[in-house]
Amino acid sequence: MVQDVLLWCLLSVAVSVMGPDPLDGVADFGLVTVPRIVLMGVIVLVGRPWPLAAVALLLPLGPWDFRDGFATTDLAWLSPPSTGVKIFPLVPVSPFVIWYAYLSGRRLPRVWPALALAVVATAIGVGLALSRGGTLALWVTMTSGLVGTYAVPYLLGLLRRRLLQQREQARRSTAEQARLRERARIARHMHDSLGHDLALIAVRAAGLEMSPSLDPAQVKAAGELRMAAADATERLRQIIGVLRDDADAAPLAPVHEDVTALVERARDSGMRIDLDVTGPAPGLAHAVVQEGLTNAAKHAPGAPVTVEVTPNRVTVRNGPATGSRPPLPSGGLGLAGLRERVRLADGTLTAGPTPTGWTLTITLP
Repeated sequence: MVQDVLLWCLLSVAVSVMGPDPLDGVADFGLVTVPRIVLMGVIVLVGRPWPLAAVALLLPLGPWDFRDGFATTDLAWLSPPSTGVKIFPLVPVSPFVIWYAYLSGRRLPRVWPALALAVVATAIGVGLALSRGGTLALWVTMTSGLVGTYAVPYLLGLLRRRLLQQREQARRSTAEQARLRERARIARHMHDSLGHDLALIAVRAAGLEMSPSLDPAQVKAAGELRMAAADATERLRQIIGVLRDDADAAPLAPVHEDVTALVERARDSGMRIDLDVTGPAPGLAHAVVQEGLTNAAKHAPGAPVTVEVTPNRVTVRNGPATGSRPPLPSGGLGLAGLRERVRLADGTLTAGPTPTGWTLTITLP
């Protein structure tokens, strides 16, 4: 409110300077300047929400007095009468017109109202130049006034608005990418942790099915538990499919558990695993062993598994499935994600059936 009152006072001073001197004639001052002061109040009220309306209301007080300008030049070499040509004509309210023109470009979402007003301002300038003789000096003064007072400030405001929009779009894009990366991280963590644990639950249930000390009802319950784990694995695969973003880079951070602890946990679930670790394990060893054990538990329940780890090579091989239990369904995401992680580490991955079962091997540089 205080800013609006101050702006109105400044505008009132500017239009008072442009009008008749009250000391020379109070009547002329009342007829010319007082209505303009009232108009300045209206301009201040509408200028904040609709700056282009303020520019339109200020058109009658625009840079149409070609006697004073920001600079003076001599165009006699081009047109002999053109001496003392005014460049960028100025009037006391010109700074306010420039400010409102800038705000119009900054705030106005559509361009066509500004173009319409530009046509009106141009028509006024052309009419004044023709009425005053249409000399080269008048055309130069009129054109520089229109460009400097209306066009350049509006374009600067428009540029500012576009830059702010691009900054906001970049911020939203960054936030969206962060959200997608977080979704992908959750999906990979669910696959690495929950998928592996569900597979081990199924292995424990399969071991109960083969126990000779259980009666038929208990064997049936163990089988239902194994199938429930399979159903949970399938639902987990569907959830991962919703969360996973293929465009996102594969993660490079494994689950915080070393290979030995991972193998021991799988052994506790009933898997038969031989582990051979030579030297320090590579960074991807945990992910490779976890994927190999999970696939062995799903597709070859009861088969023996051999894990070999060296500084630049990890191998997980399993024999064929034992017993009559059907394998669990596969989501198809774990091996693809592991292949991408190995590729990012400049390594190679091979996986496929062998005469004695299945082998998964990665080789790192």
